[in-house]
Amino acid sequence: MGETVAQALAMAEESFLAASGPGGQNVNKVATAVQLRLDVFALRLPPPVFHRLKSLAGSRMTAKGEIVITARRYRTQEANREDARARLAELVEQALVEPKKRAKTRVNRVGKEQRLKSKKARGTVKANRGKVDW
Repeated sequence: MGETVAQALAMAEESFLAASGPGGQNVNKVATAVQLRLDVFALRLPPPVFHRLKSLAGSRMTAKGEIVITARRYRTQEANREDARARLAELVEQALVEPKKRAKTRVNRVGKEQRLKSKKARGTVKANRGKVDW
């Protein structure tokens, strides 16, 4: 599991762009925002993992199969780089975790009877509402 995350971080392409937000005049001079691009198809993930990653990424995944993460939360390029890499690693780790299968619950006879009894009582309450016929 850890090797896939490391592989993803190694394959990600970084580009730096001018960021808005905190940083004062420095923000006008230095490209502090980081944009990470990862080609998901190059990871060669199993189909279930790929589909989980696709749904987790949502709008961050392009039609070409690239995940684009932009980090501009911090004032420095290095802090934004670490933030983007951490977010990408977290996304891939979440996709690798297989969700637990939900066990169906079974209601016993008493539970069924109670449910039907309460439904019947609710129905009579509703039936007694409305116009009164004198």
